Amino acid sequence: SKRGFSVRSFGTGTHVKLPGPAPDKPNVYDFKTTYDQMYNDLLRKDKELYTQNGILHMLDRNKRIKPRPERFQNCKDVFDLIITCEERVYDQVVEDLNSREQETCQPVHVINVDIQDNHEEATLGAFLICELCQCIQHTEDMENEIDELLQEFEEKSGRTFLHTVCFY
Repeated sequence: SKRGFSVRSFGTGTHVKLPGPAPDKPNVYDFKTTYDQMYNDLLRKDKELYTQNGILHMLDRNKRIKPRPERFQNCKDVFDLIITCEERVYDQVVEDLNSREQETCQPVHVINVDIQDNHEEATLGAFLICELCQCIQHTEDMENEIDELLQEFEEKSGRTFLHTVCFY
């Protein structure tokens, strides 16, 4: 959004899961839970742990953007481009879009860029996604140029991209 793009962020699971004290002990919240409530809960549970792993910082940033997480499957807004950062999420988004009744036949490109869920990879991934969006924005014919563009990005970044087109 700092680069002028209209950006929204969603979860696709049934609950919001944040890292906990151990990999098998995540903090699980309902989508109705506000970022403020999550922040205060984690502050109460272990301020040092959640400060050190960056979760409190992330929640503080998130609560300045919107009050609570949103679930993609509950959103009926129309997008031109959806970018996911995990193949499982990509599959859920594509499945949801394909299960909806097509009304306008407006295309939406769904692209997955696998990004490990840690601060360093998220930062690198954000720059890569931003560069990708800038390139897509400057194409004259996105429908015909996007496959070639993604191939170039795969070669340049050493990452593989998944891409499909769904319709509203």
